[in-house]
Parts: sequence; structure tokens; C-alpha cells
Amino acid sequence: MSPKALIAALLLAATPVLAETDGPGPNLVIDVDGQAKGEIVVDLLSDVAPKHVAQIVALAKAGEYDDVVFHRVIDGFMAQTGDVQFGKNGGSAQAGMGGSNLPDLPAEFSSVPFDRGVVGMARSMDPNSANSQFFIMFAPAPHLDGQYTVVGRVISGMDVVDAIRKGDGPNGSVSTPDRMVKVTVQE
Repeated sequence: MSPKALIAALLLAATPVLAETDGPGPNLVIDVDGQAKGEIVVDLLSDVAPKHVAQIVALAKAGEYDDVVFHRVIDGFMAQTGDVQFGKNGGSAQAGMGGSNLPDLPAEFSSVPFDRGVVGMARSMDPNSANSQFFIMFAPAPHLDGQYTVVGRVISGMDVVDAIRKGDGPNGSVSTPDRMVKVTVQE
């Protein structure tokens, strides 16, 4: 084996492989524009977090996620979006502080680990405060396991997730954020 082939094989072996198998769904299809361009498909785990998935589906079907920015993006950790109150039209200084008109959700913690490509619900310090915001993991974060609700897994478009503009401000805030142009549901 050539040195280049050996290095490539070692790098491939060291990189966690994202399971790109579609489960029972429904799937959330996110069209992204900005520095990152393309489509992200998330297999929503209704068997793991039925209330959270139902709320995400309702918001997506109502068009609430359309034109919402990725307001908090921390390289090597996660990209957060979904603030339908303050995150539209390029976002505002309050992006990340809002939710939707729907009620907050009770926690649906599970044993599903926060691995690369896993989608979780953002919340405040109150475990029962998730509403509309969610985040996509760039890398595993075991400290989140059992502390946040897992709602899905990216099954295609992880390259788009990786290209999302990273935060340049405090706590990962993004001055010129990428956005979810259109979010639809495939059942």
C-alpha cells in the first residue's frame, strides 16, 4: 500500500461514519442558502420523541421555519437554528431567544447519544422548555446525552451542515448567518 493510500485509509478509519439509512420518518428536508448551499435531510425519530417531532412537523408544514437563520454555530460542536420568532429575514439581535406560538414541550430524554449528525432540541435551563429551536451536531458531545431531547439524524447533506458559516461572536453568534430557505416534510 502506498503511503498516500495508507494515510487516506487511516483518516477514513478515524472519521466516524454517519449512518445514512432512512428510518420510518417523517423526514425534514431543509434547503440551505448562504455560505452553505444545498439540502439537508433529517430522519425525524417519532418513536424516540413523538411530541417534539409532532411540533417540528407542524411548524414546518405551516412554513414557520422558512427563512430562519442558523444563529448560533460553534465549530466542532453544533449549528443551531429554528427561532421562528426572531430568526427570520436575516435574524435579529434577539435570534436564539424566541420560539413559536405553540406551547413549550416536556422533555423526552432518551438513550440515543449525541453523535455527529444527531439533531437535538434547544432549550433553556428548564428541561421542559424546548419549543421550536433545534441544533445539528458537527461532532459527538456525550455531555449532552440524556440532558437534551434527540429528535432526529441527518441522513443526507452532512457536507452542507459542515459548510454552515461558523460563529464569529460571543457564544457562537453568527454576524452573517446562513439560513433555511425552505423547510418541508416528507412523510
